[in-house]
Amino acid sequence: MTERTAARPSWECRACDKPWPCDPAREQLAAEMDGLQLSLYLFTCLEVVAGDLPRLPPGEAFDRFIAWTRPSTLAANQ
Repeated sequence: MTERTAARPSWECRACDKPWPCDPAREQLAAEMDGLQLSLYLFTCLEVVAGDLPRLPPGEAFDRFIAWTRPSTLAANQ
């Protein structure tokens, strides 16, 4: 089984070819890290994706990498 990791520079999931982090990747990441670790890790990813995908709108990038990590959002998805 292919891991739910990002293929760079496209930032698509290696398993399903959807934008990473896809829903299964989000679930996996949330299960492996506490909220602070998750936010810091994804902020680092966001910095890298800004270089790899400079045309990705900032709001879309924020929603994709950061917004879903908010505690209230995580609780609603579990």
